[in-house]
Amino acid sequence: MARKAAPEDVENQDYTENIIDIDVTTEMETSFLEYAYSVIYARALPDARDGMKPVQRRILYMMADMGLRPDRGHVKCSRVVGEVMGKLHPHGDTAIYDALVRLAQPFALRLPLVDGHGNFGSLDDGPAAPRYTEARLASAAIAMTADIGEDVVDFVPNYDNKLMQPEVLPAAIPNLLVNGASGIAVGMATNLAPHNLNEVISAARHLLKHPKASLEDLMRFIPGPDLPTGGKIVGLEGIRDAYRTGRGSFKTRATTRIENITPRRKGIVVTELPYMVGPEKVIEKIKDGVQSKKLTGITAVTDLTDRSHGLKLVIEIKTGFNPDAVLETLFKHTPLEDSFGINNVALVEGQPQTMGLHQMLSVWVDHRVSVVRRRSQFRLNKRLERKHLVEGMLLAIVDIDEVIEVIRSSEDSETARARLMQIFELSEAQAEYILELRLRRLTKFSQIELEKENEQLALEIAELREILENDSKLKSLVSSEMAEVAKVYGTPRRTILLDSAGGEATSAAELEIGTSGRRRNAAAPLEIPDSPCWAMLSSTGLIARTSDDVEPVREGGRAAHDVLHSVIPTSGRAEIGVITNRGRLVKVSMLELPTLPPTQGAPSLSGGLPIKELLELGKGERVVGLASLSEDAAPLSLGTAAGVVKRVAKGDFAKSDEWEVINLKDGDEVVSVAPAEDDDDIVFLTTDASLLRFKARNVRPQGRSAGGMAGIKLAAKQSVLFYGVVKADQEAVVVTIAGNSEALSGTDAGSAKVSPFDVFPSKGRATGGVRAQRFLKGEDTLILGWAGPAPARACSAGGQPVSLPEMDPRRDGSGTSLGAPVFAVG
Repeated sequence: MARKAAPEDVENQDYTENIIDIDVTTEMETSFLEYAYSVIYARALPDARDGMKPVQRRILYMMADMGLRPDRGHVKCSRVVGEVMGKLHPHGDTAIYDALVRLAQPFALRLPLVDGHGNFGSLDDGPAAPRYTEARLASAAIAMTADIGEDVVDFVPNYDNKLMQPEVLPAAIPNLLVNGASGIAVGMATNLAPHNLNEVISAARHLLKHPKASLEDLMRFIPGPDLPTGGKIVGLEGIRDAYRTGRGSFKTRATTRIENITPRRKGIVVTELPYMVGPEKVIEKIKDGVQSKKLTGITAVTDLTDRSHGLKLVIEIKTGFNPDAVLETLFKHTPLEDSFGINNVALVEGQPQTMGLHQMLSVWVDHRVSVVRRRSQFRLNKRLERKHLVEGMLLAIVDIDEVIEVIRSSEDSETARARLMQIFELSEAQAEYILELRLRRLTKFSQIELEKENEQLALEIAELREILENDSKLKSLVSSEMAEVAKVYGTPRRTILLDSAGGEATSAAELEIGTSGRRRNAAAPLEIPDSPCWAMLSSTGLIARTSDDVEPVREGGRAAHDVLHSVIPTSGRAEIGVITNRGRLVKVSMLELPTLPPTQGAPSLSGGLPIKELLELGKGERVVGLASLSEDAAPLSLGTAAGVVKRVAKGDFAKSDEWEVINLKDGDEVVSVAPAEDDDDIVFLTTDASLLRFKARNVRPQGRSAGGMAGIKLAAKQSVLFYGVVKADQEAVVVTIAGNSEALSGTDAGSAKVSPFDVFPSKGRATGGVRAQRFLKGEDTLILGWAGPAPARACSAGGQPVSLPEMDPRRDGSGTSLGAPVFAVG
């Protein structure tokens, strides 16, 4: 191969052709390596610090530079694309617009960074052209670019060395983990799953305080990914592998429920799909499966998705087919169940690395510490400069007549500056500042303002120096800023995590005719016997039923999943009531609940059904307990946050599917429910650690429409934290956990105390109760309380068991520090 050397200037000079021989193999290797490095570093892989590819970083930086803040109007995307392409990113408008669109899609990012206006596409269709769409920064993007003008990150030249651009964004949000990333480079690829901001921030704050924290410690805060479209993650082993090694996979399932489409026909309603799976793709696969005979028992698929109610696919089932069996075949043959391969590859100090959870968090935490340190140093320098000028001004105002005389008698500004520096012992900067001074600043009021400013600057300088000189102070500031970010931008978890996939999928085609002539599924019978059993609700919102009438207990050891929140006796074909915090009771058939296999000791609800799949919950509405609808059951009792108690008269239940069981006042809500016989003890626990117990006979049963009666007398600004019923002659304990009311939820482990229930005296209804725990320094509220049968068990938000301290016989003693935050006790 030969390369001709082109002359720089061939005019008016002799030119002799110069041919250089180059080995083609060496040339190809060199060129390919340069190309590969360019793709890896400048295009395909995100930086581990801000989780952004260069094009995404340039889009956010340029939009911030254009002033496209969330409180201002949208502008055409064509304008944004043009500014980015012309100044920072010379790789074509299509690539820039594709990146801009992804930053605005709520189904692609867990926390969108661009606020789009117009058609930004869907999972099944692309966006409109940039001339038809508009955009501005989302509020979360402000946190990504905050303080960028205070020398918190390095700047590098753009492609033509005419402008400067940030090498990385300050990134107050852990964007790499929260929004994930995907990209294909030369010889490598990256695919990071999105996570919940609150969980990631909690883990980062823990890592900041405990740099050598283990993976198990971090997974207490981050149990798994949290996908933008919700759904369920089935099987957590692949996630643990990915968090440990950087590589793994997990299965995602759609959120479904079985409903009556018509009085005689059932259907499967899909409300959430796996990550990056669109409804049209699902419908197409179902149609293909029906035509190829892989799917049977399906009559129609209807897409009822709209902007108001969100995703809704209705799959109608033929009469005689088991909907559960049909659903299993749908999971097997359609994208209603999909797999996600994790490959955590990102740039660390310019080099691609495969990282586990600990390293990804460490890189971001170290970046935030660096950002806050550099910002503090920048602000310190600015305040030192300003204080220097203010001190010079104060000197000048004291002898202002002489200053004016010196200036007036000088021939030019250079002479005036030199004389001021000599006479008043000023620096050049102070003298120049005095020369530029306006006469209206020479009033007595201005002198007072300058003195106050000088004092304020001295305080700020001392504070900034303390931050820079004290690592613990610096880390405390970083941690508090992380907590503020989580408070402002955090949202509840959308994806449900399940430990296992459940039983073997059964084909819906495997139907047989029984001796009775009824059509049934061999593996999933259509009829369930009406034998005694128990309905159980766990603290993480899973509901299930036992396979027999043996009461579920917690004998020895820890629970396999989470704690039981509510347990009631019933039968296999009965109906039970599910009660929400708004006082609404909804009937649920036991036939809809999954049956757990018999277990020895503690049952595991990891195979249970999420309660939100059984009933529609409004915004802010949550389930607080279960109730038996049998006329022989004990009267149902309820306690509210405002201290109201109510017992519902036996059999006073409506025939409709749902109704209100208590008339709540504005701002009040139901805390919990429990059956209560006359000899049982009703228990209230309040946020100021007061416990009140009294006999249930003191509360007369009332009708459904009644509003209850006073249960406990509350102190100012306090509310009921726990309501429960302790059975007569039952060995019971009281668990209280105290903490700081200003701490971010789920991050303050607090201190716990376990006491015998008998040490708390019984008092009258509507009194104030007695103190159940003494607060330690830094504690000002009870963050969790529970009273019930021993032994008590605690779990984290992800369902993992948390150890409680030994029994404390004192009634009002202080607690013992916990090793991890507790989500529920049962």
